[in-house]
Amino acid sequence: MKGRYILNMPPTSSNKPITWHLIKDFNFKVNIWRAQFNAGKEGHLLIEVDAPEKDLQRGLKFLRQEGIHVLPLNRKIKINKRDCIHCGVCTAVCFMDALVMDQKTKKLIFLPDKCLACELCVKACPLRIITIDF
Repeated sequence: MKGRYILNMPPTSSNKPITWHLIKDFNFKVNIWRAQFNAGKEGHLLIEVDAPEKDLQRGLKFLRQEGIHVLPLNRKIKINKRDCIHCGVCTAVCFMDALVMDQKTKKLIFLPDKCLACELCVKACPLRIITIDF
């Protein structure tokens, strides 16, 4: 089962081989898409994982036991659909095609499974209605 998750890691996790445990102990295939760590502060890691469902659940449980807050990526990205004018400017900078225009309805579509949380869309949006909490 594939999924993308943001891991909010407490300072105490910075010296632990967390991703190594996910790979070795829980059979995770891991891609690290983005990482942000500062010594002595909370760290953030965006990972894409592929693991059998049973192993995925065990691995996510391990992370939570380590004090790591785990959120699916799509829960950290917000697009204010009420204020969106569907101009498509954000789609021009989305190299992963996570933001696309529906050819029939001319409405913006967000595909969270493709998103890397690069934040290019946040900067491109003329109305500043896209936010990513990373």
